[in-house]
Amino acid sequence: MLDIAEELDRWARQGRDFAVATVVAVGGSAPRGPGAALAVDGDGTAVGSVSGGCVEAAVYDLCVRALQDGEAVRERFGYSDDDAFAVGLTCGGVVDVLVTPVRADAPERAVVAAALAAAARGESAALARVVAGPAERLGRALLVHPDGSYEGGLGGLPGLDRAAAAEARALLDAGRTGEFTLARTGERCGPGGLTVFVESRVPPPRMIVFGAVDFAAALVRTGKFLGYRVTVCDARPVFATRERFPEADEVVVDWPHRYLRGTRTDGRTVLCVLTHDAKFDVPLLETALRLPVAFVGAMGSRRTHEDRDRRLREIGLTEEERARLRSPIGLDLGARTPEETALSIAAEIVAARRGGTGVPLTGSSTPIHHDPDERDGGAAASHPAEWNSRQSFAS
Repeated sequence: MLDIAEELDRWARQGRDFAVATVVAVGGSAPRGPGAALAVDGDGTAVGSVSGGCVEAAVYDLCVRALQDGEAVRERFGYSDDDAFAVGLTCGGVVDVLVTPVRADAPERAVVAAALAAAARGESAALARVVAGPAERLGRALLVHPDGSYEGGLGGLPGLDRAAAAEARALLDAGRTGEFTLARTGERCGPGGLTVFVESRVPPPRMIVFGAVDFAAALVRTGKFLGYRVTVCDARPVFATRERFPEADEVVVDWPHRYLRGTRTDGRTVLCVLTHDAKFDVPLLETALRLPVAFVGAMGSRRTHEDRDRRLREIGLTEEERARLRSPIGLDLGARTPEETALSIAAEIVAARRGGTGVPLTGSSTPIHHDPDERDGGAAASHPAEWNSRQSFAS
């Protein structure tokens, strides 16, 4: 729902009734992940998507029905071998969709509207909703703020709301969307309890590009395309200018290591070092490789990398810290131009984040969509910074 918050916030402020279908679970090669949403208002206007087209018509009808009867419902859509024309996912995956009416008389209206408003303003917020359990609880909502305070309720004992808020805040801190199951008293439990789905909306992750070179301009454009808030930093004012990097969110003139020590980073931050100059690189990487960020990569030849690694070892970085560095940065695409190089770097960032191998899908048996939670027992889900230490496929 929060992925289309701007439009739904406008609908809520206009007093429109609407229903929202949200993907709450996926299996196999599903086209869209948890949190993807389709909304329909009382006039039949639709925004968003839950499947990229496969089951949109059926989900649209569910939204219309929910608006009419005021009942939340959870439906599963999958592939049917028996009838190629049946409603389902032609890609072979399975999606579970929660359809929730958000009418003026709905008890969850105020909570959902507050969550949409917060997300539309760019604030961090988590919306927790019951997606499995007693029918009268389905769709009950809880809005959780970054400080742990919350609005609304899941319709149970006070301990349930407190426990759900704590679990949702943990997901919000990690910038994750996910679900958990609680007993009616608030304790964690297995199947048969109350399943709560949490959508997190956080500000865009940061990409900081060090080195105001031609390759940086192409990487800025690629980073923006991927949804990052992009900063360019260089100590040389003649190169670090707004004219050279008009698409960057920020252009900073400062020594890279000094800027990095003073700026905000988190477990989703990506650091790309394009200077390949030891006087800039070494003090910068000394700081970067000790921060809990998502990705640290550096441009340069293999000889440059070996020299950098030696210098970092001499100033005291451990083998584990140095192993976090992805250098030479990028996947082996045979890139030559700045744009091709930016694509190569972006491909490695996506592969690292999603657990991809970097090999062609043609002729391979690797899954098309990777689930980091399944691959490493959930470590990536709980600690997003940990994907920076996985195997690099550098050029």
